[in-house]
Amino acid sequence: MDGFAAVDFGFAREVLQRGIAALYLVAFISTLNQFRPLLGEHGLLPAPALLDWAATSKSRGRMLHPTLFRRIRYTNPRLAALCWVGIAVAALLVAGIPQLAPPWVPMLCFLALWFGYMSISSIGQTFYGFGWEMLLLEAGFLAAFLGSRDQPPPTVVIVLMWWLVFRLEFGAGMIKIRGGREWRDLTALTYHHETQPMPGPLSRQAHLLPRWFHKGEVLGNHFAQLFVPFFLFAPLLGLWIESPVPALVGAVAAAIVVATQVWLVITGNFAWLNWATIVLAFSAIGVSSGAAGERGIELYWIVITSAVGILYLVVSWPALRNLFAHRQLMNASFNRWQLANAYGAFGTVTKERMEIVIEGTLDEDPDAADWREYEFKGKPGDVRRVPRQYAPYHLRLDWLMWFLPLGRSLDDWFTLLLARLLQADPPTLALLRVDPFDGHRPRWVRAVSYRYRFATREQRRAEGVVWVRDRRHELVGAVELR
Repeated sequence: MDGFAAVDFGFAREVLQRGIAALYLVAFISTLNQFRPLLGEHGLLPAPALLDWAATSKSRGRMLHPTLFRRIRYTNPRLAALCWVGIAVAALLVAGIPQLAPPWVPMLCFLALWFGYMSISSIGQTFYGFGWEMLLLEAGFLAAFLGSRDQPPPTVVIVLMWWLVFRLEFGAGMIKIRGGREWRDLTALTYHHETQPMPGPLSRQAHLLPRWFHKGEVLGNHFAQLFVPFFLFAPLLGLWIESPVPALVGAVAAAIVVATQVWLVITGNFAWLNWATIVLAFSAIGVSSGAAGERGIELYWIVITSAVGILYLVVSWPALRNLFAHRQLMNASFNRWQLANAYGAFGTVTKERMEIVIEGTLDEDPDAADWREYEFKGKPGDVRRVPRQYAPYHLRLDWLMWFLPLGRSLDDWFTLLLARLLQADPPTLALLRVDPFDGHRPRWVRAVSYRYRFATREQRRAEGVVWVRDRRHELVGAVELR
C-alpha cells in the first residue's frame, strides 16, 4: 500500500467489483420475479398505495428513502424495465467490460445500480426490510470508486471497504453479546441450525452434531466477529513499515472472516448476506493483479475519492457511536442515502421452530373436508422434503412467513395472501412450490400452526422423514372468498 494508490490490491478490486455486481444481478433477478405479486399494482402490499400516502404531505414524503418512483409514476412494466436495465449493467460489470474504460465509466455503472436498487428497496416495505438490502446498497456505492484496470485502486476506498466489513462483523458480534443469554452461555448454535429462517440441505446434519461442537461454533463466532475485525486494518501499517507482516496479518484476518461465512453458507440460507461478507472480506487480501502496471492514479480521481473519504468520515460518526452504545441499534441507517449503516443479526435465537401451514379444500363443508397443503419453495412444509439451497437468491415471502409466528398479530399482507389463494391468483401461485389445486380455486382456506423439529438419525432411517412436526392450533379458521 503506497500513499494514494493501493498498488497491492488489484486482485482485491477485481473480486470486489465483479462480486458486488454479481450480487446486484441476483438482487435484480429476485426483484423481477417477486416484486409484482408482492408489492406491485395488485400486490400484497401495493407500492403505489405507499407512494400515494407519501405524496399527501411533505413530512411523510421525507420518510421514504430516495426513489425514482417519486418522479416517475410506478407501474409494473416500469418496475420490470428498471430490473432489466439493472440486470444488463450488472452483467457487464461481472464480465469486467466497463472496468476496461476510464474510472468514471464503472463509477457511473455502479452508481446506476446503487440508485436503481435503492428506488426499489425504498418502496419494498416489510418485504425489503432486511439488513442485507442496506449492505448491498452501501457496497455498491463504495464499489463505484474503486476505479478501472488502467490504474491502481485508491487506498481510501479500500480502507472504506475494511470499515464496512468491520461494522458488519463487529456490529453483529456486539449485538450477540448484548442480546440473548444463549450467546453468552454458548448454547445458541444448539438451536439455531434447526430454528433459523430457512434451513439448507446440510442444516439438519449440522444440528445433529455434538453439543461440544456447537459450543465451539459459538466461541469461533465470537472470535471471528469481536476480535478478528480489528486486524483487517493491519495493512495500513505498510504505509510506515517496510515489512510484509502487516499485509499478511490483514490477509489472515480476511481468511478467518471468509471461513466463518463459508460455514454459514453451507449450513443455511441467508440470501446474499454471507456471500456479500465473503466478497467484501477480499478487500483485505493484498495480491496485485498486475493489470495497472506502473501507472499511478490520475489527479481528478484522487480528488473524487478523497471527497468520498471525507464524506464517510462525517457520516460514519453515528455508526461508530452505535457500536459502543448501551442500546445498540441493529440494521439501522442514519441518513436517507443509506451510507455508513449499522449492521447486526440474530441478537437472540429462537428455541422452537413454529411454522404456519396454509391449507385449502374444494369441499363445501369445511368441518368434513379433505384439506390439502400449499407448499412454499424454501420454508419447511412436507416433512420428507430435504431443504433446498437457495441463497444468494432471496425468497422474500418464505422469509416473511418465518417471521409471522413471532409477531403478536397477523400482518395485513397475510390476510390478503389468503384471499389471493382463494382467487387462485396466478402471480401469487408462482411464488409457491406446490399448488395442490393446479390453478383451480379452492372453496375454503385456513392456516394451521405446527411445531417442527429435525428428525433424529433413528427417525430418518425408520420413517424416511427430515422433519417431525406436531400440530398446535388453528391460527386462522376456514375462510371463503366473499
